[in-house]
Amino acid sequence: MFHGGDLDAARRAFPDAPEPWIDLSTGINPVPYPLPPFEASALQRLPSAVDLLALKRLAAEAYGAPGSEGVAAAPGSQILIETLPRLRARSNVAVVGPTYAEHAAAWARGGHAIEMVPDLPAAGRFEAVVVVNPNNPDGRVHDAGRLAEVARDLGARGGLLVVDEAFADFEPGFDEPGDLGPAVVRLRSFGKSYGLAGLRLGFALAEPGLARRIEAALGPWAVSGPAIAAGLAAFPDRAWRQEAALARAQDAARLDRMIERGGGRIVGGTSLFRTAVFADGPTLFRRLGEAGLYVRRFPERPNQLRFGLPPDKGAWCRLSRVLKPV
Repeated sequence: MFHGGDLDAARRAFPDAPEPWIDLSTGINPVPYPLPPFEASALQRLPSAVDLLALKRLAAEAYGAPGSEGVAAAPGSQILIETLPRLRARSNVAVVGPTYAEHAAAWARGGHAIEMVPDLPAAGRFEAVVVVNPNNPDGRVHDAGRLAEVARDLGARGGLLVVDEAFADFEPGFDEPGDLGPAVVRLRSFGKSYGLAGLRLGFALAEPGLARRIEAALGPWAVSGPAIAAGLAAFPDRAWRQEAALARAQDAARLDRMIERGGGRIVGGTSLFRTAVFADGPTLFRRLGEAGLYVRRFPERPNQLRFGLPPDKGAWCRLSRVLKPV
């Protein structure tokens, strides 16, 4: 399974590429939140239950959850993807795709029967449905009314709708997503939008009983003291989040123009990544790699490449030189 962010693999594939590498293979905000220094106690003592509760209250407010009792905090959204299948009896699961491959893999590892479907399925076909919204890698956004219909159908049958909103923070229409009902769990990624993926902090938003089951499955002290401190510092800074959303949208538009000048056709994305099709994707991937630029490729769709946002002027210039029309 291919993932972004593996610069060791990039160096092995392109040993003569110039350093430093520019990693455009992830959808992480390249301009991180300016965290204040940690207090030493965040590293020296076990995480505080009081601080964790305060973090969950801030997350509920930021993500439009009814209250902290419906928030489960985790060391990144990936562990939540792994945990949810273990909380369900073996069942028929629809994954709306193509999408982030770890969802189907996690449910399959849990012994569930997986079917990839191109759209939200009709009523009564599955016991669980997984959808990434906005989708990765094409940025597709699903209609809120249709999601609510699927949630009602699943809720009436004891099912579950998993909505992965890892890339929703900077997207229009996700500011106040609201509550889709008791059959829904929404996943949010702190690290992607705040540019702090190494902290490993994510959240599941669900009805309180399910949120408690998720936290019980994760065990005590699942979220580190530094990650809690980072969330407590960053969540209240609404101005930064608004400014970052605007700046990244402008960056995405700039990246679109650069890709199109280089012969690419934009097929989707979000404010944190853009996906394009090229006449000869493998050759462009090689040229980028030889220039020390790592983008996300898709072996099953070799002419499609996904570009994260360059972090600074130097990175923009290096990318522009490779994408310059011949």
